[in-house]
Amino acid sequence: MATAVALPAPVLPFGPPQEELKPVAVVTAEHSLLEIDREMDVLFDHIQDELEENGEPSRESKERFQQLCDVFGDKVDRIGRFIRVMEARAAYCKGEASRLATRGRVAENKVEQTKHLVMYFLQSREVSKMEGKQFTLRRQKNPQDSVRISDPALIPLRLKRVEARFDGALWEQIIAAVPIETRDLLLAGIQDTTPVNDAIKQAIARKEEVAGATVTRGFHIRVV
Repeated sequence: MATAVALPAPVLPFGPPQEELKPVAVVTAEHSLLEIDREMDVLFDHIQDELEENGEPSRESKERFQQLCDVFGDKVDRIGRFIRVMEARAAYCKGEASRLATRGRVAENKVEQTKHLVMYFLQSREVSKMEGKQFTLRRQKNPQDSVRISDPALIPLRLKRVEARFDGALWEQIIAAVPIETRDLLLAGIQDTTPVNDAIKQAIARKEEVAGATVTRGFHIRVV
């Protein structure tokens, strides 16, 4: 009579044991997108092996996939909320900067107006200072002469500094039309130059070679 022999359980060819399938035992929204994505890659490989072996994924794999999808969705929502909060904060800070700059200019104007009133008071009484308990307001001569402008429109152009903006094409025409001595002075007066994106796009669209620039269609993140 043959004796029954207990054989060891076969090693299935479609992946590691369930304990090794989940390097992160419980995936939560605290894990990074890369960690969740890595878990999905491992799970997809395991499900593919199950499909080839059994024709369908196991219940454990389905539950694991659902858990990963839920956590992934939560993670995406958290990132979306974070971006929206940061966008609102950036807009608020920009608005505050503009508001504070305006208030700063108002404060400066009030300082100048107050100083003018004090100056008028001191001059009208022919005194040089007023003393309080903490501060002394003194009329003091400036270390150098100052210019007072009553009507800027009447001042000759030769006594003004001109700040102008030209497109590069027009500037090149101006430089080419003036004498060399004037050209050198004009070029020396350049303070800064800024690339004009629209002009670059139009030049490249005309098949012109633009050194130092290319036109590409990129991507951006939109929170909807």
